[in-house]
Amino acid sequence: MRDESQLMASTTNPTTSPSNSTSNNNNNNVEGLKLSEAVVKTFRNARVFHENTDRINALDFSANGETLITSSDDDSIVIYDCQAGSAKKTLNSKKYGVDLIRFTHATNTVIHSSTKIDDTIRFLSLHDNKYIRYFPGHVRKVIALSMSPVDDIFLSGSLDNTVRLWDLKSANCAGLMHLNGRPVANFDPEGLIFGAGITSEMIKLYDLRSFDKGPFSTFQLPKEKDCEWTSLKFSADGKTIMLTTNGNIIRLIDAFTGQLKHTLSGFTNSKNMPIEASFSPDAQFVFCGASDGRIHCWNAETGNRVCTLLSDSMSGPTIVSMNPKFMLLVSASNQLIFWLPHLDDL
Repeated sequence: MRDESQLMASTTNPTTSPSNSTSNNNNNNVEGLKLSEAVVKTFRNARVFHENTDRINALDFSANGETLITSSDDDSIVIYDCQAGSAKKTLNSKKYGVDLIRFTHATNTVIHSSTKIDDTIRFLSLHDNKYIRYFPGHVRKVIALSMSPVDDIFLSGSLDNTVRLWDLKSANCAGLMHLNGRPVANFDPEGLIFGAGITSEMIKLYDLRSFDKGPFSTFQLPKEKDCEWTSLKFSADGKTIMLTTNGNIIRLIDAFTGQLKHTLSGFTNSKNMPIEASFSPDAQFVFCGASDGRIHCWNAETGNRVCTLLSDSMSGPTIVSMNPKFMLLVSASNQLIFWLPHLDDL
């Protein structure tokens, strides 16, 4: 494991601003640098954080990649500096609990679902740890929460079999879809459409401007027999939909035709946890954790396994995500781990 000075060198660039960096002056910046299988294979644990006493249930990066935020079953919210490689601040939500935490387009505000009292979604100021607005409506657990990539619209999906659209500026629901089963949902990278996966066998695509007219496309897939879909994500190029499950498979679906492109498997999920995998920012790779503590990586285009990374953690990560700007991979269980490429291995 590397010391802090090495971590800093790997995650920051000489100009301190990700937007000003290029692949020529910083080999560890994702922006302008195409990831390769050779680089992915060199990722190693760089830092392990022990800020939580229970499972980390969600995490999100700020759009500029400089900040990471996590929520946990211990009712805490932890903010991390991705450039310094440090935990900056811890907030608590003991009254309402916290899950599915998501940055808005401001790095000092977030939305999150509740795990106590009711199923209201809450809009929180990180500056003073005060709630700006509540979004009531769901009557069962919220299992999907996603900010639009372009504006203040967000969507939520619940075990009450509804998907709701909201605007941060109003506590009133802006759109309501009644579905015939458990939904997973997310926006496409352009923020023009959103997809809803229903009863682990169907994907419906909606135009955000005319969602009240129903889906413009519906993909019927074979119903999952031994697991349920737990999240839906679009790749950054909008070409692929990823469906993660509480089993030991991940489905990659063609976003235009609905055809199954690949089934990714070969990882353990012994406790049937809701695994959250992620695409790399260039849509080239898929990363996923496993109950044995390993991180698995596949080529998203071919479906071939690229590598399996070994972790210092004794517990299996249920969330793996890559920073949108820096070549930093993060995995979360009860611990949070920063992974960096070890370019000396190339």
